[in-house]
Amino acid sequence: MRAVRPLVAHEQARWTLSLYPTAGEAGGAFVSARRHRWVAGGAGADPDRARAEAARRARAKVRRYCAANLLNRFGTLTYGPPRCTDPAQLRDDLGGFFRSLRTALGGSPLPYVWVPEWHKDGEHLHAHFALARFVPRDLIASTWDRGFIDIRLRRGVPVGASPRDEARGAAKYLAKYVGKTFDHPHLFGRHRYDVAQGFQPQAQRLTGRTSGEVLDQACEVMGAAPERAWSSAEVEDWDRPPAVWFSWA
Repeated sequence: MRAVRPLVAHEQARWTLSLYPTAGEAGGAFVSARRHRWVAGGAGADPDRARAEAARRARAKVRRYCAANLLNRFGTLTYGPPRCTDPAQLRDDLGGFFRSLRTALGGSPLPYVWVPEWHKDGEHLHAHFALARFVPRDLIASTWDRGFIDIRLRRGVPVGASPRDEARGAAKYLAKYVGKTFDHPHLFGRHRYDVAQGFQPQAQRLTGRTSGEVLDQACEVMGAAPERAWSSAEVEDWDRPPAVWFSWA
C-alpha cells in the first residue's frame, strides 16, 4: 500500500512563488501553517465558477507559453467548402498542418500554439495560431490547402516594446479565444488549445517568509526588478489567500 504523507500542522507559514524565467512571469500566494487547501466558496457546487477558474488557468498557460517562445505572429486558418464542423477533424487537420509546415521550413523544432473557435453561425470551426518567426504567406497558404489564411505581427504594441511584450500581445488574443472554448465543454473536452511539445516554460519554486523576500529572490534570478506588479491587497473583498503576480519585459 502506498504511504500517505500526513499533514504537518507545525510547519511554518510561508510565501511561495512560481517563477517562469523564460516567460518573464511569476505568481504566488501565502500558504498558512495549517496546510489546508483553499477552495473558492461554492466552487464545488457551482460549475460556472469552477469553469471560470479553469479558463483562467488555461489563459495563463497560453500567455506564458507565448511569452517564453516569443510567439509574436498571429494568424487564422479558415476552411473553404466543405467547412469543418467536427472538433476532432480540426485537431487532425491542424496537427497535419504544423507537421507539414515544420518540414517545409527545414525540419527544425517549431514552437506554436493554436486555439479553435466557432464561427458566428455556431456550426463551423476555424483556428487561430501564433508563431515565433517569419514564414512567407505563400508557404502558409500552400501548406493549409483547405481554405484561407491570415498572418501578421500583432498591432497595437507600443513602439520600443520588447519581443516578449510583442508575444504577450498575441497571447492576449489567443487567451480570449481559449476562454470562449469553455462555453462548449461538451464539444472541446480537454482539447481547448494545443502547443508544440518540448517548449513549455519551466517553473522555479521560491519560498520565503514574506512576499518581499520571494520577490527579492525572483529579482536575483531575473537580474532586474519587475516591470509590472500586482497584489491581492489592491482588491477589495479578496476572499482567497493573499497573492502576488509580477512580470518582466
